[in-house]
Amino acid sequence: MPSSGERRVLALLALASVPFAFVNTLFTQTVSFAADEFGRSDSDIGIGAAVVRWGVVLVPPVAVLADRLGRRRVLVAALWGAPVLASLGAFAPNYEWLVASQALARPLALVINVMILVMLTEEMSRETRARSVGTVAIASSLGAGIAVGTLPLADLATSGWRWLYLVSLVFLPVAHFLHRQLGETARFTHMHDVDAITIATHVSSARLLSQIAAASLTGLFVATASVYLVNYLRDVRGYDAVMVSAFTIVTAIPAGLGIVVGGRIADERGRRMVGALSLVIGALLVVLAYSTGGVAMWCFEITGGIFLGVSFPALSVYRGEMFSTARRGMGSSVVTASGLIGGSVGLIFAGRLLDAGWNYSRVMGVMVVAPVIVAVIVLVAFPETAHRELEEISPDVVDASQSGSSQSS
Repeated sequence: MPSSGERRVLALLALASVPFAFVNTLFTQTVSFAADEFGRSDSDIGIGAAVVRWGVVLVPPVAVLADRLGRRRVLVAALWGAPVLASLGAFAPNYEWLVASQALARPLALVINVMILVMLTEEMSRETRARSVGTVAIASSLGAGIAVGTLPLADLATSGWRWLYLVSLVFLPVAHFLHRQLGETARFTHMHDVDAITIATHVSSARLLSQIAAASLTGLFVATASVYLVNYLRDVRGYDAVMVSAFTIVTAIPAGLGIVVGGRIADERGRRMVGALSLVIGALLVVLAYSTGGVAMWCFEITGGIFLGVSFPALSVYRGEMFSTARRGMGSSVVTASGLIGGSVGLIFAGRLLDAGWNYSRVMGVMVVAPVIVAVIVLVAFPETAHRELEEISPDVVDASQSGSSQSS
């Protein structure tokens, strides 16, 4: 069990995850309605969603600041900026404005997420790292739930979707509260007390590349499945905004159970096997949801969400564990960016296929190859990190003899 200090940090970071999830979900939930107002096609939706994801290239430079200035300062700044930029979508005179505003807001939301992961990795014990990631993911579902729950506003008028962007501003008090209550991580503080010569700044290219590949391919499938779900429900199943909201909430809530179970198994039994297998099973079930209707569709989406939930903490925790403190912000952000860029490729590809006459079942059947490849990468290239201290997985200090030889050279 986490100590009292760990529980306090966990609670504060869980709170920070709520505005992240809201802003991160906002465009995905509203783009179909905005496209209707602006007269845009499925392909335009895919391109717009891809551009918003390409904004993730802004995340690594910001995260590098966290490796120099501190995690807390960058987190709080992003908590102020993301809701304000997201709210600009409410005033979009055209589709391009909407996409541009969210291409700035969403990267700041992702900075929040990266900083949360980094701080959890550095502050939680070796026995609770994965489940703490799961706990925060469950808390973040409140933010996503607010975005989904307010979706019926989009049916009030052609421009009703704009109200959801104004809701972003209700999260500004979270930034003020965390500015006052959240401290810097002990590991980051300690790093700045250590002789700079002994700080480990090397990043393993093998670790980085394997995580980039896994994140990119996972993003390719997940982004396509999530962004086009609203369109699928509206265009193929004839759902209105209320039914879309109900389907999203009812099918997403059980995923929280998967996240809890996945975090516990990942900490107690190991990350690799549970992460790989549950990802593949979950993806296959989601494909079946896109291939059926009625009760079967709901059941496949629910069970698919549960298995994907199991995979989430097991695989996400690697993004923080695989890098030393001096490079953890940079490494985690690069992997996160890769996932979003991979997702953008999937969205454009899927949009083109849909506009060419492919049905959703066939498109998702092609996309499911990606998580299968991810499972192979995880089993072959990812180390097992359960029950290991961060200093053992990714040392913060280089060997004294190495530092001495580097001085002499």
